[in-house]
Amino acid sequence: MKNAETPVVKVVLYGAMSSLGSALMAEMLRRQHEVIAILDDLTALAPRPGLRAKTGDLFDAERVKQSVAGSSAVICLLDAPGLPFNSEHVEKTIVPGPVEQVLAVDALIAGMQAAGIARLFLVGDFEVLDDPEIEDQLERHAAEEIREALQSSALHWTLVNAPRGVPGLTIEHFSQVSSSLEPGLAEPLTRLNRVAVGIADELHLNLHIGEHVNFIATSEP
Repeated sequence: MKNAETPVVKVVLYGAMSSLGSALMAEMLRRQHEVIAILDDLTALAPRPGLRAKTGDLFDAERVKQSVAGSSAVICLLDAPGLPFNSEHVEKTIVPGPVEQVLAVDALIAGMQAAGIARLFLVGDFEVLDDPEIEDQLERHAAEEIREALQSSALHWTLVNAPRGVPGLTIEHFSQVSSSLEPGLAEPLTRLNRVAVGIADELHLNLHIGEHVNFIATSEP
């Protein structure tokens, strides 16, 4: 039960249908936060207390403004499947490529600033910013453009390196501790749950604003 004096934390989530998205929803709801998942298909998530689904378009600043209005923070998983967008100028793919991700972040920044929402966690393939050995020049250029756009904005942003996800992990897996997991899911469930806890802690403590972080497991389960 929530204390009447406890401020309500409302988190908008883009990328809810990914394994990390599922971990984040479970962790935020465990902390009694409200989660607003922005989806193309409003029936994709089963109803549960504290969780709402809204339609949106990640590539349209006005739609972003409508989606994030009144929230405390936004978490966007750039490499997640099923990101919501209806824009005619963007080819519909399972996961947006580097060029599409730059367009998405531009719209996200503009929409959040128009709505007066400052706190953003942006999760994506940003390891390229730290590793000169990665030879994908398009990915590197896109990551640099995204970082420069954030640095030029008024947002309180944190870049997070995307952890390896696996298909098949849903919010049900992260909401219930079970010893009957399918083979191979225990390790990624633990790892992704640690990342979700880390992001939730960063939100609570207001840490690493304007920084690029990587969540690394400190111990094995």
